[in-house]
Amino acid sequence: MPEYIHVSVAWPYANGDLHVGHLAGAYLPADIFARYHRLKGNYVLMVSGSDSHGTPVTVQADKEGVAPREVFERYHKRFLQTQKDIGISYDLFTHTDTENHHRIAQDFFSRLLEEEYLYRGTQRQLYSEAEGRFLPDRYVEGKCPICGYDEARGDQCDNCGNLLDAMDLINPRSKTDGSTPVVRETEHFFLDLPAFTDRLLDYLNHDKEHWRPNVINFARSFVKQGLRSRPITRDIKWGIDVPLAGWEDKRLYVWFEAVMGYFTASVEWAHNTGQPDAWKNWWYNPDAKIYNFIGKDNIPFHTIIWQAELMGVDGIYEDDATQHLTLPYDVPANEFMNVEDRQFSKSRNWAVWMPDILARYDPDPIRYYITAVMPETRDADFTWDGFVARNNDELVSWWGNLVNRVLKFAYKHWGGVVPDPGALGPDDLALIEKIEGGFESVGALLSAVKLRAALTEAMALAREVNVYLDQAPWFSVIKEDKPAAARTVYTAICAIDNLKVLLAPFLPFTSQRLHTMLGYEGQLFGDQQIVTYAESTRTHDALIYDSTPASGQWAPVRTAPGQKLGEPAPLYKKLDERVIEEERGQLGK
Repeated sequence: MPEYIHVSVAWPYANGDLHVGHLAGAYLPADIFARYHRLKGNYVLMVSGSDSHGTPVTVQADKEGVAPREVFERYHKRFLQTQKDIGISYDLFTHTDTENHHRIAQDFFSRLLEEEYLYRGTQRQLYSEAEGRFLPDRYVEGKCPICGYDEARGDQCDNCGNLLDAMDLINPRSKTDGSTPVVRETEHFFLDLPAFTDRLLDYLNHDKEHWRPNVINFARSFVKQGLRSRPITRDIKWGIDVPLAGWEDKRLYVWFEAVMGYFTASVEWAHNTGQPDAWKNWWYNPDAKIYNFIGKDNIPFHTIIWQAELMGVDGIYEDDATQHLTLPYDVPANEFMNVEDRQFSKSRNWAVWMPDILARYDPDPIRYYITAVMPETRDADFTWDGFVARNNDELVSWWGNLVNRVLKFAYKHWGGVVPDPGALGPDDLALIEKIEGGFESVGALLSAVKLRAALTEAMALAREVNVYLDQAPWFSVIKEDKPAAARTVYTAICAIDNLKVLLAPFLPFTSQRLHTMLGYEGQLFGDQQIVTYAESTRTHDALIYDSTPASGQWAPVRTAPGQKLGEPAPLYKKLDERVIEEERGQLGK
């Protein structure tokens, strides 16, 4: 029976371009996972979008002297193109400033208030006398009280990952002008997180063996240390209105409403596709599996806070109030991707920006390298010599050359068709069976979100084909014993045909090209499009994907003898090693 798989992907702040850290942290892992499940024939819904609100956007807007909307709309459009170019196959990539998201976020607020999970309280906050306003958390920096990091933000320390209150910072300063703020009181709504303690512990202690140790240990420890109520409104003009009279000068806190995007985007997708209740197949289905793909800095929000919100609004949009919303099945958070042994820094331009790298290199080599060094259990490092070496030594030499020499040989000596092998020998059958076994071994690793290991396993199988060709007769006997050569070439083509599918989640662009060269007319995957949707007050652009073609192709296939081949061409380009120093020279400029 097909499964319902929901792939919830972290929402990037629309205040700057995407970089390889974003790709490694959440977007590429989610895409590989979603493509695998689509090939399996499962019902996949993969959603995300631009985080339009929050102080990262307003900080950038202040720096540029423009309105926040101008900043977020500009980067949202760039996100759409970047992710289309690298092949992130969202069923819907939208943003949080849609009417749909505003309405549902306000519904969540009202339901939580009705259920008495929200309460009014005063809070001491930092106030800038120079600017005449309360400083949102991202407008405050200082020393982390936990690890001593000097550039901790008012909401979270990027060094140790702990959530913070700006009031707890040592020597706080305004990010805008460096001045020292004063303390004043302000009124806000608070989410009563302690009220969810028992339910959260029950959730975290039940059937979580498949969670990564760093994720589940962090979440359990966070709850056991004692949850604190958190303000869910803030003194800011940019964001979603609080749906209560007298609160016109405050907005819903971005951390509170942005995580709802996984739900709101699902509702938007269902509406856009003309099946308004289809979202319930995932969100009111106890057998559905929801995966949250995030970076490690988002673990508290996606293992505790989002779950509490879902628990608090059970039955929303259903007549039966006992209906439970589906809680995340897994949160496969990745660690950080550094660049040339240094942490990413936007201010110092120490980053590999996705629009830049895509302008110079093909998408699949980028996807391959990021997967090969993916920070699944510890921080990883993007290096330009590593990128060039993996491209040249593995993609070009192991896989690309295998495909090219076999297909060119078949195209030349058998008139552009797959040769008839006659009766296959024991060595031929052993290789085919070994490659076909990859659908189980590689599939098991992909199901467990062990993507690096899955890629390693698939490429190891490709090397087995090279070993087989080194030992089997084909080049040397083509004139004396063409039937023997036909058996070898057919066996290699059959192996390549299956490897094409095993590698397709990682290398969708070149796998499709290979699919065509092998003589198939259909598509391994659907088309990605940037579309415009109309709402009552304005339009918005989104990235969508048609997943229909991929259904049920994760299975062994025996290539048909006589099948017409397309004209072979190299799948990958060898890179000149001089680009290593050229690319390194651009860092920090």
